Amino acid sequence: MKTEILKELKGTDGYVSGQELCEKFGVSRTAVWKVINQLKEEGYDIEAVRNKGYRLASSGDLLSREEIVTSIRGQWAGRQVEYLQEVDSTNTRAKQMAESGAPHGLLVVAECQTMGKGRRGRSWVSPPGANIFMSLLLRPEIEPTDASMLTLVAAMAVTDGIRKVTGLETGIKWPNDVVIDGKKVCGILTEMSTEFERINYVVPGIGINVNQEEYPEEIRATATSLKLALGRTVKRSELIGCVMEAFERYYGIFLETMDLSGLMDEYNGMLVNKGREVRVLAPKNEYTGVSLGINRTGELLVRTEDGSVREVLSGEVSVRGIYGYV
Repeated sequence: MKTEILKELKGTDGYVSGQELCEKFGVSRTAVWKVINQLKEEGYDIEAVRNKGYRLASSGDLLSREEIVTSIRGQWAGRQVEYLQEVDSTNTRAKQMAESGAPHGLLVVAECQTMGKGRRGRSWVSPPGANIFMSLLLRPEIEPTDASMLTLVAAMAVTDGIRKVTGLETGIKWPNDVVIDGKKVCGILTEMSTEFERINYVVPGIGINVNQEEYPEEIRATATSLKLALGRTVKRSELIGCVMEAFERYYGIFLETMDLSGLMDEYNGMLVNKGREVRVLAPKNEYTGVSLGINRTGELLVRTEDGSVREVLSGEVSVRGIYGYV
């Protein structure tokens, strides 16, 4: 009932009477009063005025299961939420729940990660109370070889969500780093389970630097947060809702063709590498060229000095700008 009452308060500009809440949810005034007090204890600024009712004055940047659920606007992505104050990794937790039969669209969100994962075994800096750490459980009926494209879909969703919530000029560094002003603001790690050439589940893990203000010296030149770029605190639950809504839309377009052909133009419009000189760091050789954007399977097309075009597969190589990270 707490989720329903919070949703009612968030969806009303003025006051909601206690009697109205009682009648709508079939509970007593005492039960409503208890829920209101619980919400106040969690940090919600709720005004109570005799003969008027309750009004949500402010919720600040709070995260809870109820706060996230009431911020989700799509049909399935994030409709079921597992919220944890602390976890080793949201990806690990999502995979554990997937093995236990959790449904497509489950969203795992944590206030803090103790063993956050990055690409190629790197750790992900995960301080509490400032950022978004979330993993979405998917059960797509696609070939295992096509699952890597979902990482690019997730990058598009994050980029779209940040733009809508903050208005910041946000882009993608191929394949899935989301950047602002040439600095990384989001990393995405996608993991999956397969069996007999069939996907059991896919879990895109998303870490967004939202309200963090300081970074270790070794990454200060390449990392930033929305708060540093915007100059104010960003409400994380609102951003989670917008990212899930965008992911649901892009995922639907992806499923229509089982590739990125319907998303290529929009992705390439978000791609900060496009038209720039890049350095491709492959395991056995290194070369430079000009990024032309992605093809329908998400590979980066790079025109080399001899005029030939190479298809760069994510996961096998690293792509950097000639003069820096981007």
